[in-house]
Amino acid sequence: MNDTTTGAGKGARRTGKRPVTVTDIAQAVGVSRATVSLVLRGSPLVNVDTRARVEAELRRQRYVYNRTAANLRRRTSSSIALVINDLSNPFFAEFASGVDEALGGKGYVTLLGSTGESPERQQAVLTTLMEHTPTGFILSPAEGSDAAQLRQVLGTHANVLLFNRELPGADWDFLTLDNQQGAYLATRHLIERGHRQIAFFGGHAASSSCHQRRSGYQQALAEAGLPAPPQWMIESAPNRLEAAARTGDLFADGDRPSAAVCYNDTVALGLMLGLTSRGIRPGGDFAVTGFDDISEAAVAVPPLTTLTADPRERGRQAAALLLQRLDDPEAPPMRTVAPVQLRIRESSAARPT
Repeated sequence: MNDTTTGAGKGARRTGKRPVTVTDIAQAVGVSRATVSLVLRGSPLVNVDTRARVEAELRRQRYVYNRTAANLRRRTSSSIALVINDLSNPFFAEFASGVDEALGGKGYVTLLGSTGESPERQQAVLTTLMEHTPTGFILSPAEGSDAAQLRQVLGTHANVLLFNRELPGADWDFLTLDNQQGAYLATRHLIERGHRQIAFFGGHAASSSCHQRRSGYQQALAEAGLPAPPQWMIESAPNRLEAAARTGDLFADGDRPSAAVCYNDTVALGLMLGLTSRGIRPGGDFAVTGFDDISEAAVAVPPLTTLTADPRERGRQAAALLLQRLDDPEAPPMRTVAPVQLRIRESSAARPT
């Protein structure tokens, strides 16, 4: 035989290769299987002394809790999947922290995936996460995502919250920032400081969030009777390195802007690096605004004028909305728009020359 047991009852030690089971722990401690299961699930129904004895035996026998198998038996899951399109962006790192904090407070484990803005990678990540049977998904879709393809992976899974980007044809809950109003406020701020030649810098026009922010920028310019030349709506990946590399596009012809509304803070910080490398002082010679108010924005040089979105709070809000969906899975899809506020700092202090 492969398995032998020496001794009997409490304190017995297994010497074979068979995995340790709940029954083994219960027999060793002298309690029921149900008591061991309650300890494994962190239930408060077990008294302190019994819990300590069970936990000590779990450690002694090196018991590994198969959570997936337990979920299948109970037809429930204690995990929620969070899939982010760009975890290198500090906004999403802070957002993920808020999600995990809120879910952990409700007893859930967060399964984290990052797609790097690749729809193909996104399909692979979601397929893998589905094997862990999470009870819900919070998804910030990669650029170019397709609702039908996502539905092929998620099936008829109703517990999905989309964040940040809308997907045509998706009938899931959606949480977004007030993108249009935010860019409108930033552009109005620059106009009030005397700027008449204002660019929109960064992001990809096909992204719903970029499209909405561009619309707010164009709305403010139109109300002021100012042009929005196509050559001043410059696309770039929403990251610092590409934004810095595309800075020269602002000055490609003789009619140069004096200010830029940036797609997000990461783009704005990259643009400020690109300006500095050209001997142009952000906040002194050229006005810059961002969007998100990541932690770095306040300590940048110069400190960045931006739209505060409180990414950690948005993460907590996303978790709360998904938990609400779990409580009422048959409710119609909800669309939630989180407000933003303009936070004025030194990067927009420059006046036009």
